[in-house]
Amino acid sequence: MSKIKVIALGGVRENGKNMYAIDVDGQIFVGDFGLKYPDNELLGIDIVIPDLTYLEENADKIAGIFLTHGHADAVGALPYFVGEHPVPVFGSELTIALAKLAAAGNPQAKKFNDYHVIDEHSVIDFGKNKVSFFRTTHSIPGSLGIDIETPSGQIVYTGDFKFDQSASPMYQTDLSRLAKIGDGKVLALLSDSANAESPYQNASEHEIATKIEETIKYQSGRVIVASVASNIERIQQVLDAAAATNRRVVLTGREVEKIVRTAIRLKDIRLPKPDILASTKELKTLKDEEVVILETGRMGEPLKSLQRMATSRHRLVHIHEGDLVFITTSISHAMETMAAKTRDMIYRAGGEVKAISDDIHASGHANKADLQLMLNLLKPEYLIPVQGEYRLLAAHQEIAEEVGIPEQNIFILNPGDIVSYEKGKMHNAGHVDAGNTMIDGIGVGDIGNIVLRDRKMLAEDGIFIAVVTIDRKKKRIVSTPKISSRGFVYIKTSKDLLAEAGELVTKTVQKQLDNKEFDWSTLKQSVREDLSHFLFDQTKRRPVILPVIMEVNQNSTKRQ
Repeated sequence: MSKIKVIALGGVRENGKNMYAIDVDGQIFVGDFGLKYPDNELLGIDIVIPDLTYLEENADKIAGIFLTHGHADAVGALPYFVGEHPVPVFGSELTIALAKLAAAGNPQAKKFNDYHVIDEHSVIDFGKNKVSFFRTTHSIPGSLGIDIETPSGQIVYTGDFKFDQSASPMYQTDLSRLAKIGDGKVLALLSDSANAESPYQNASEHEIATKIEETIKYQSGRVIVASVASNIERIQQVLDAAAATNRRVVLTGREVEKIVRTAIRLKDIRLPKPDILASTKELKTLKDEEVVILETGRMGEPLKSLQRMATSRHRLVHIHEGDLVFITTSISHAMETMAAKTRDMIYRAGGEVKAISDDIHASGHANKADLQLMLNLLKPEYLIPVQGEYRLLAAHQEIAEEVGIPEQNIFILNPGDIVSYEKGKMHNAGHVDAGNTMIDGIGVGDIGNIVLRDRKMLAEDGIFIAVVTIDRKKKRIVSTPKISSRGFVYIKTSKDLLAEAGELVTKTVQKQLDNKEFDWSTLKQSVREDLSHFLFDQTKRRPVILPVIMEVNQNSTKRQ
């Protein structure tokens, strides 16, 4: 009997950052290697990836990384690992192509080339363990679930999925394969929970395509479609609708253009007309009724780009009277406030807004009925809900209990939790480090809570700078302290406050100079603390305080 450990390194109690390590007798199989985009409080952070420490320490045990699909929440963190730890990476043709695009901007990962294209017929033999795959329906072609066959049973990871009986062949779920897997012993199922709260039936992609075409058909002006860059199926529907209504499609971003060009090359996107795609230069010459503008925004986030369009700050498109902004992506709960603000800004600019979610329920993830169908097909002994915030994991637990899975056989994990299978039973078995690694520019993990706290303080209360020049030998202040501020108070109307602050700095510095045991760090800390108390008493604000102390003597001037 095998000893099995399942470790959630990301993707539980959060949206995105999917990464699950399955350790079978010392062989580690990693399901997905994703990132997530930062919340509003992570000021200046570009992306967030899982803490990779566990995988780095056990890189020699990794049999392979298995990618379920090509979205950033499944492949985005790959460049931050494979450059230094060249382990095999497996995925469908489009998934691997998009993983290579993600790695192209990283100098080390760009050189990595241990990619392996697999499909639903592939079986990879790792000795006692085998890995096979099954087709699933998602918003991108080449979406696969993962089946790890061990001597103790199968560990199945669904990836993102839903069931759509009208899906085109490229997107169809292999139901017979799922039933065959379920005929064997499925020890544990790691299943998508991102839409577990929804009791509504997902609209079929055929219905969505019809809705998109009807919306564009009855619009006399420009149509600006907001979508996610990697939602290949939605992009195909927009192209088809534009062709049916005699319009041409303009892609506004480099990211979406790269993805679309890659999908066209692999025949995962079909161009309904040879000239359906128009260049950004042609946008100026085309009439409004001849244009569909496809906007995905930076890193696939269209809302900020729409705001720039509404305020005439976008590099290509300014919203004007007669424009329709058609939001074809589902807005998450966390973004609802921003979405409402964006709508208001578009209306103020003279445009109109429609969202596909206003009329139909569109999602690339399984709802309650879909989750129960997956459970009934696979009949797992244990369930580990993944891919979602806690409320979604808990909703998935309730759904599973309804189809007969005992509560004690369902594990809702925290990031880093280990579930171990030993002596015929699965149980909680400790924890590994699995926090967030924040990426800011080229910096990886160099931004911590202290830096984020300072950024938040700067954003909320600004900065207060006090510059003082001293002569330590003569124990005196050479010149009056210079006080400046940014983002704290308006200097011209706060001269009295700044003058009092200067006097306080003078007293504090002189007190430290008179002290027999002079210390630079104590001096700066005293200035910082005294100013902090004073400014809070006067303004009820806590700016970042930066004391700059310079020393002067007869021979030289040096900055301390």
